[in-house]
Amino acid sequence: MDQENKLGIIYAAVAYTLWGFLPIYWKLVQHVPADEILAHRILWSFIFMMIIVLASGKLRPFFRECKQIVHDKKKLLGISAASIIISINWLTFIWAVNSAHVVQASLGYYINPLVSILLGMIVLNESLSKRQLLSFILAAIGVVNLTISFGVFPWVSLLLAFSFGLYGLLKKMVDIGAMFGLTIETMIVTPIALIYLIVIPDSSLAPDTMFSGSGALLFGAGIATAIPLLLFAAGAKRIPLSMVGFLQYIAPTLMLILGVFLYGEPFTQAHLVSFVFIWAALIIYMGAARNKKPVRQKEI
Repeated sequence: MDQENKLGIIYAAVAYTLWGFLPIYWKLVQHVPADEILAHRILWSFIFMMIIVLASGKLRPFFRECKQIVHDKKKLLGISAASIIISINWLTFIWAVNSAHVVQASLGYYINPLVSILLGMIVLNESLSKRQLLSFILAAIGVVNLTISFGVFPWVSLLLAFSFGLYGLLKKMVDIGAMFGLTIETMIVTPIALIYLIVIPDSSLAPDTMFSGSGALLFGAGIATAIPLLLFAAGAKRIPLSMVGFLQYIAPTLMLILGVFLYGEPFTQAHLVSFVFIWAALIIYMGAARNKKPVRQKEI
């Protein structure tokens, strides 16, 4: 294994590990409403990414990218839709963590790769192998089992899976690098987030809040968002897609462990049966992926 591959694995593994431990961060600010945390996450992510752009000397290329997007209606529509969809994903995840649904969140990110395949088949006319079809059937059985067992549709898991799947699809179609992509996406929704934070009663933008421990954590939401994404981008362009696919299960596995053992969320026999179906689906999915010729993933 060459040095680039080793670096790629390290970067991607660290990114997924940080994502896996992200529930701990949101739990630290669970006294703040989820929509308010989201607004801070968007605002400070944009500011932090602009600092990164400036520090890396890429301000002019960034403005050129923005100008190109403005004159390309398809690209502008795509990245605008991506910014809205990732905001929905972030809001759902923050709410899930702070409402004791970490296990459901982990299930969503286990299902996500299968959703991405489904979207690729529907939107991009990608072919579906027999193994992939079997993966979908097993995953569907797992979801239906949870619905029947608890009488509640696992909307948190599916909303997380489909929103992140749609986001990935739009990113693939728009094709913008990770640094500029996150900066532009957060820039698009930052005015909405800022206005929201200004007009809500008892805003956490007030000086007495921002210069407190809670304020520091809310400001740090931008760093907590950007760092894993930049690490992932650095890793993904160095290693084969199949390796990225394997490493991505670090995050939901850590979330599941946190939900059950740290936060004491219930993990019943029904959960176990559903997760077994999901894990079996993923094993088959990974087997199908390994049969394909390895390719290096482009920077997202």
